[in-house]
Amino acid sequence: MGAGHAHVLYRDTPSRVHRLAPEVKIAAMVLFTVAVVATPREAFWAFGGYALLVAVVAALARVGPRWLLLRATIEVPFVLFAVALPFLGAGPRTEFVGLSLSVDGLHGAWNIVAKGTLGVLASLLLAATTTTRDLIVGLDRLRCPQIITQIATFMLRYLDVLVGEARRMRVARISRGDDPRFLWQLRGFAAGVGALFLRAFERGERVYLAMLSRGYTGRMPAVWQGAGAATAGQWVAAATVPLAAVAIAATAVVLT
Repeated sequence: MGAGHAHVLYRDTPSRVHRLAPEVKIAAMVLFTVAVVATPREAFWAFGGYALLVAVVAALARVGPRWLLLRATIEVPFVLFAVALPFLGAGPRTEFVGLSLSVDGLHGAWNIVAKGTLGVLASLLLAATTTTRDLIVGLDRLRCPQIITQIATFMLRYLDVLVGEARRMRVARISRGDDPRFLWQLRGFAAGVGALFLRAFERGERVYLAMLSRGYTGRMPAVWQGAGAATAGQWVAAATVPLAAVAIAATAVVLT
């Protein structure tokens, strides 16, 4: 769980957002996303307000728009699905440049693209300003179920080990004449995946028993809980964005 386990989305840039405790950033992101999802799709102006809030947080976190937009392309499959809705939707239709489009489909496509994009951008900002270790610590401080934090902790700690093991197994297969580019080598690949699973399972059992013998109780070490815990000022500062989003959502519900 050392510093070497920083994920690829984290940007090590000093900023006010980076200095916030992880639990307040997680809570703010979740509440912001809930407010966005609860907004009626017909309230177009509200999504502009949400985009402005995201832009303000990105500026405070020193995360450039190009970095965000490049990594937001992960939602492209959902955008492609949304593009098909105006053509496949039922109900009243409208004409646009010679195409007959469903009104409900247009609203549904807008709903998916707008809310999905805002959710992805909010998640990227959280990942860009919080290390993986701090994310797990924040979830633990928010009393996330122990089974989730335990799985995430072990995954983070041993993901590099498993990747290295898989790479060594692949090199060993290739050195024995195996060529994974051909379909008839699929059986060998499947056998390698099974062997890797068994090795990971056995190693996980040994590590878990060793941790139990050293007093592991299923929760993060006590030193993690106290150091860097959120202050009242941090909670107030982090609450400004989600509270503004909630106000926008409530206004949109009333006006729609």
